[in-house]
Amino acid sequence: MASIDTGAATATSPGSSSRSLKGSLGVGAIVFMVVAAAAPLTVVGGGVPIAFLLGNGAGVPSMFVIAAVVLLLFSVGLSAMARYIPRPGAFFTYVGYGLGRPLGLGTAHLALLTYTMIQAAVYGLIGVLISSGVSDLGGPSIAWWVWALVIAAFTGILGYRHIELSSKVLGLLLIAEIGIVLILNIAIMVKGGAQGLSMASFEPSSVMSGAPGIGLMFAVAGFIGFEATAIFRNEAKDPDRTIPRATYAAVLLIGVFYAFSSWALVMAWGPDNVVAAAEKDPAGMIMATAQTYLGTWASTTVNVLLITSLFACILSFHNVISRYQHSMASATAMPSRLGTVHPNHLSPHVSSLVQSITAGLLIVVFAALGLDPELEVFAWFSGVATLGIVVLMALTCLAVLVYFRRNDIQAGLWRSVIAPALGFVGLITILVAVIWNFPTLIGGSQSLADFFFALVVAAVALGIVQVLIMRRRNVVAYESLTTAIAV
Repeated sequence: MASIDTGAATATSPGSSSRSLKGSLGVGAIVFMVVAAAAPLTVVGGGVPIAFLLGNGAGVPSMFVIAAVVLLLFSVGLSAMARYIPRPGAFFTYVGYGLGRPLGLGTAHLALLTYTMIQAAVYGLIGVLISSGVSDLGGPSIAWWVWALVIAAFTGILGYRHIELSSKVLGLLLIAEIGIVLILNIAIMVKGGAQGLSMASFEPSSVMSGAPGIGLMFAVAGFIGFEATAIFRNEAKDPDRTIPRATYAAVLLIGVFYAFSSWALVMAWGPDNVVAAAEKDPAGMIMATAQTYLGTWASTTVNVLLITSLFACILSFHNVISRYQHSMASATAMPSRLGTVHPNHLSPHVSSLVQSITAGLLIVVFAALGLDPELEVFAWFSGVATLGIVVLMALTCLAVLVYFRRNDIQAGLWRSVIAPALGFVGLITILVAVIWNFPTLIGGSQSLADFFFALVVAAVALGIVQVLIMRRRNVVAYESLTTAIAV
């Protein structure tokens, strides 16, 4: 995505309006938001046990290391290109500059689809967890979608206001969820685990056991959201330094945390028993581990923080989607009204309201169709998001390579060629694994998989067609788009 005006907001009085966002976010604040989107406790407590079961068992921690290495290589090229394209657009901008405006806008639509799908998936899970939690405490039995709508409303209020309010809320929630997992990890290490501490998870026999492709899929899914650092460019304190540092920090923090925590979970049950433990109760595995190694208080705390982790994920993606829409509107690719900025909060308030309405409508549609919030809403749409994010990153990595090849820019061989090329090979490998195992990820239905494949292709095609029509019928809009996404 791209914003035509990349400078500070021009609003100088409460009654004025600007189309440019403004803020003073530092590395820490941006990292908090994108790591919160990755929902660390949700991944460790929800995704990792399923990866044990369906993937390569005790070898899952190694998959997070592999994913982190590939994404760090991807980040090198992304950060290098960002120095020459100072626009807050992430995938939209980079693909547009590298591979052309039509594919750039197609990427923007795919990014919106991807982030909307992951947010929709999390609404299903948080709704059912709150509903069951209230019922277990003796409260009234309220449908999951009612709670999901309440969360959507609260998210909308925070998203409407200044971005720094959201970053503070996310920061507090993130510290709490990472803190409890680290305490659990330390307790497991101190007590020596079930079969002693070892590096069995990183041995070739463990890495290649079971279905490593599925394990890698779950690992990559755990990183969704890290690349959104670039979308906060205009709200960063020193974007040329803040954004690259935040990107590297996010990948390293997520990768190390997931690898360490999943390894600790393997040690807690033992390499020989971890798959059986996950099969018995994947959803309750993290709570059972906390109960065993820390006591009832920890199990209860994990249960509560799992809900706050999901909320942090929703709020973070709400902010990202709002800014994608704002950037696309500034580039004339969406209604101009979405590009306005609140004179006081300096937030994309109209875009935020539209995003809140979209989320609410999706929740209502899911409820009307009678979809199961866990097995269908969460499983299906998180699967689509995983597919979408890998396609987006592969296209962006290719765009980086093409951009530096076409332009005479001395960015260094490592940053402009070697690192992005290695990242591209890694991402294509991951994409093949995702496509091959996609039916399993969404419940085993090939027809449903084909539908979602078509949805991803349609999102890209929509952007391509939109640019071609704009070029023929609306020259003014096309020229504005050219300013935002040049080749």
